[in-house]
Amino acid sequence: MEFLKAIFGDKYEEFASIIKAYNDNPENKDKQIKLADLNAGEYVSKKDYDAMETAKTTLEEQLQTATDTLKGFEGVDVEELQGKVKQLTDDMETQKTDYENKIAEMKFGTLIDNAISAAGGKNAKAIRALLDVETLKDSKNQTEDITAAIEACKKDNEYMFGSNEPINNPIAPTGGKVPGISKNLEDMTYEEYKDYRQGK
Repeated sequence: MEFLKAIFGDKYEEFASIIKAYNDNPENKDKQIKLADLNAGEYVSKKDYDAMETAKTTLEEQLQTATDTLKGFEGVDVEELQGKVKQLTDDMETQKTDYENKIAEMKFGTLIDNAISAAGGKNAKAIRALLDVETLKDSKNQTEDITAAIEACKKDNEYMFGSNEPINNPIAPTGGKVPGISKNLEDMTYEEYKDYRQGK
C-alpha cells in the first residue's frame, strides 16, 4: 500500500493499521482487504487469473506432448516414413474400392436373379449368358433396364421361361435319362438342353 502514502500523508499509518487489524481478525480470513494501484496494471481479477492459469497449464501439457512425440521420431528416416504412410494410404484406398465393387457386384447379381425369377426363368445362369450384362451394369436405371432386357430375352427364348411349377410345364422327367438322349437332364449342358427343347 506504499502508493497511498502520497494520498493520506500523516494519516497513512492510521489507515494501514485499520486495514491490518481487519485482515488479522480470524473472522475475516476469507474476506481479506487487498489494495492495488490499478494504474500500474498490477491487479488482475481472480476469474482472469484462473483463466490464465488454466491456459498456461494447457500450453505446458501440449508442449510436453509435442516434445514426447518428437522424441519418438528421433533416428527415424522421415522420407522412408512418408513413403510408408503413402503406401498404407494407397492400400487402404484400393481395399475400399475393391470392397465397394464387390458390394455393387453382389447387389447387381441379386437384382438380375430376382428379375429372372420374377419372369419365370428356369435357369438363371443360362439366361444371364443371353443378356448384355456389362451394359446393364453401367445403366443408371438398372431395375427398369434389367426388366426390359429379360422381357426381350423371354420373347426370343420362351422355352427358358414359364411357371416354376413342373406340373404346369412338363419338359422332361425330373430324374433319369431323357428319352432319346443318353444323358440325364441334370447333366445336360445349356446347348444340349436348348437343342432338346427345340427338338433337334
